[in-house]
Amino acid sequence: MMNLSRVSKKFLNGTVALEDITTTIGGGEFVALLGPSGCGKSTLLRLMAGLEAPSSGEIAWADGPPKPGEIGFVFQDATLMPWASAEKNVLLPLKLRGYTGAAAKAQVAAALLQVGLQDFAGAKPSALSGGMRMRVSIARALVSEPKLLLMDEPFAALDEFTRHKLQEDLRALQLRDGKTVVFVTHSIYEAAFLASRILVMSPRPGRIAANIASTVADGPDRRTAPDYTALVKEITGVLRAAMAA
Repeated sequence: MMNLSRVSKKFLNGTVALEDITTTIGGGEFVALLGPSGCGKSTLLRLMAGLEAPSSGEIAWADGPPKPGEIGFVFQDATLMPWASAEKNVLLPLKLRGYTGAAAKAQVAAALLQVGLQDFAGAKPSALSGGMRMRVSIARALVSEPKLLLMDEPFAALDEFTRHKLQEDLRALQLRDGKTVVFVTHSIYEAAFLASRILVMSPRPGRIAANIASTVADGPDRRTAPDYTALVKEITGVLRAAMAA
């Protein structure tokens, strides 16, 4: 889907956030960007989204530049309009593109159903839990049926129980729909559970220290499977080496 070739990012203040990033994102992959705070994970995600331009290098799309609605972005904070219902929050991306008719409402209903909030369409954010607000944010990103879903530590502020539940729901949704996902996290356990491939990044300037493919089988015991434990150990060793270097 996307090819990044020697991508670097230097800000106006002289900070080099990313250096010589070369990788590909394949259709249907769930790729985790894992690394310490400040290593450029979120910057790389913004470059993929087209929100910023690289200072050097190239980001190329196999099918040409994405059209409006083909990239969904979920931020760490749910960033919902507090005065609007869940339904109207999810409708926003379509409304901004001029779609407000029956077809748009059907898309909103389908997106809320995908995240299990079909019974809360009329609820405002203040009436929803933190996990439910994040579900609304994910539904808003999915409503345009994007080719690529970019997620920037969306579960970081949630309690562990809610976080585990949303991880499981997100993985099930991705496996069911074949959605391409790039997910930023600083949790080794989250990356190992969610991703089919983990890109481990070094401290600033961010580089790709390792590209690790997951061999953990899907199933209800995924978190306790020996392969999962082994993957966590492998990632931990690579990350420790990257930090030391």
